[in-house]
Amino acid sequence: MIGRILGLIGGCLMFLALTVEAQRPAGGPASFDHARHAKLFVACSTCHGDVSQTAGARFPTVTQCATCHDGKPLRIVAWQPRVGPRPSNLTFDHRSHQALRVTRGDTGVTCTDCHTPSGGGWMQVRAPEAAQCLSCHRAGSRSHLALSDTACATCHVPLSRAVAFTRERIAAIPRPPSHAVAGFQGAGGHGIMAKHTTAREGVASSCATCHVQPYCTWCHVDAPEVKQIQALGFHPLAGAVPRHLDPPANHARADFELRHGALAGPVAQSCRTCHTQESCTTCHLSQLPAAAKGLYHAGPGRGRGAVTTARRPTTHTPTWKTAHGVVASASIRSCSGCHTRESCLTCHVPSPAQRGGYHPVSYLTRHPADAYSRSSSCAECHNQAQFCQSCHQAAGVVAQRTLLGAGGYHDGKRQFFVGHGQAARQSLETCASCHVERDCLTCHSAQKGRGFSPHGPGFDSERMLRKNPQLCMACHGTAIPRR
Repeated sequence: MIGRILGLIGGCLMFLALTVEAQRPAGGPASFDHARHAKLFVACSTCHGDVSQTAGARFPTVTQCATCHDGKPLRIVAWQPRVGPRPSNLTFDHRSHQALRVTRGDTGVTCTDCHTPSGGGWMQVRAPEAAQCLSCHRAGSRSHLALSDTACATCHVPLSRAVAFTRERIAAIPRPPSHAVAGFQGAGGHGIMAKHTTAREGVASSCATCHVQPYCTWCHVDAPEVKQIQALGFHPLAGAVPRHLDPPANHARADFELRHGALAGPVAQSCRTCHTQESCTTCHLSQLPAAAKGLYHAGPGRGRGAVTTARRPTTHTPTWKTAHGVVASASIRSCSGCHTRESCLTCHVPSPAQRGGYHPVSYLTRHPADAYSRSSSCAECHNQAQFCQSCHQAAGVVAQRTLLGAGGYHDGKRQFFVGHGQAARQSLETCASCHVERDCLTCHSAQKGRGFSPHGPGFDSERMLRKNPQLCMACHGTAIPRR
């Protein structure tokens, strides 16, 4: 009979050993099933010793487990006690906690007070919960997450110091109710809370408990300039915490695209937190506005910031294609904010087949005025040395060398030759479209020719000589006269 009883006990213990072995994670030590050992141990100290004598946790050694699991008859289990820092962000240690309770005369504490759920049986072990701690550490009627921000450092170390915290535990950190208040993401919400700290800490302990620098740089392009962010540490698994960037309420307005330039102001101070210069170039292709130039460039240590998407302005209705010419003629600068020359040339190609596709009807008869006054840049689409001359030559409008009377190209103004100096000083580029230097030197040369001075009244030769002496040498050679 005794042999049968011992055999049954051995079989049960063998089943227990196999169960423990089956719980061993791949590549890691075996986990311990307290409930299946409940009838074998009558005290926690059998395996964990007197925890009040040590700051950290105490685990049974391999030798202690081998007392039963020695292979005769119980199977040897792959148990290894945990080494290194514990996967926690608590400042708690058993020794100081026990000493404090003894000082206060509370000597009736047992392991089950903290490690067993309310109403739980023997060896139903789990880690302490915040609500269980608050049952002794009175906090009035306030819950754990609703406690004052200054209370975090009482029980928790900064996340940067919880080096053994796993990705899953970081991701499971609950979100405090204060984070759900409207406007919390703005500078008047979490930005103000982060500054509630001492000079030694640099950032509020409530922020450092759950956050590290990489979490903030997800949104903060200006992170290197914010001392509260720089006061936070690092954690290799900080990316486990979910992050999102909600745009401000005014960004949802229908007219925000039209008004955002005025809202940004001259230096875009309010935009620097979330936007980089690169986020502006999504729309501002040809020329970056002055305010956008005050933003930071994307780079190491800075967050990606807001990712912008180019959207059609509200003015670009289905009929915009046929109506945009009037707006472009009145204010081409507003178009150049989003469009480049190439985007216009996709449709407006300067060719005989599409000559009327860009300019209005009868523009050919009045284009000399626009070209002379430079109200529009012909060179954006036309090669003045080829396109203009080919048309003028075909029409018989050419530069004829006559001193007085008809001048071919300049027939629009009789005796243009007499006053051409003023036109040349105003827009020498238009002259260079047809004329070369030798055309000018026929008259304007100090070495030969008619000797007419090209310089107008009040000409400062010394200033020109200092600015560009090579221009003087084109006519005067090395013998440049000095006044």
